Amino acid sequence: MPPRITTTAPDECMVEAATEVLGGKWKLVILRHLQDGTRRFGELHRAIPGVTARMLTRQLRELEADGLIERKVYAEVPPKVEYSVTPIGASLKEITDRLDAWGHWYRAQVGDRQPAAGTATEA
Repeated sequence: MPPRITTTAPDECMVEAATEVLGGKWKLVILRHLQDGTRRFGELHRAIPGVTARMLTRQLRELEADGLIERKVYAEVPPKVEYSVTPIGASLKEITDRLDAWGHWYRAQVGDRQPAAGTATEA
């Protein structure tokens, strides 16, 4: 299956190509969890609070289509499906590790001072 990249951005703007593949609320989170090893769907779903089963399925399919993860189906009853990173997905380990570290640092810097986007603030 060919990758889903459709960008026509010039080579100078490969951030657009990267965000086209990695954009979305859950993709980097999924990759971060898969960097630690192969996981089944239920394990991923439990490890990522807030993601719906439907959205997780969609994000996994897109990551697979883009060559970042692979899906292995075992011929068992009930079916067993495992997800793991491909060498392309593994190349993002340093990035996901750094984003995780930055997230911890950022949370320590701002704490609870900033309301989440879309929430009302007191006047």
